[in-house]
Amino acid sequence: MQKITGFFESVKLELDKVTWPSQKETMATTGIVIIIVVLISFYLGACDLVLAKLMRVILG
Repeated sequence: MQKITGFFESVKLELDKVTWPSQKETMATTGIVIIIVVLISFYLGACDLVLAKLMRVILG
C-alpha cells in the first residue's frame, strides 16, 4: 500500500509542474485542428472520387 501511495504522491508532484494552456489557447488550437481535419477530409474525398472514376474508365 505504501508503494501505491508514494506513486500517487509523485504523480501529483509532477502534475503540479505542468504548464497548462489557458482557455483561449485551447480554443484557438482546437479551432485550428478542426479546420485542418475538414480540409484534409475534403482533399481525401476528392482523391477518392477521382480515383474511383479513373478505375471505372480503366476497368470499363
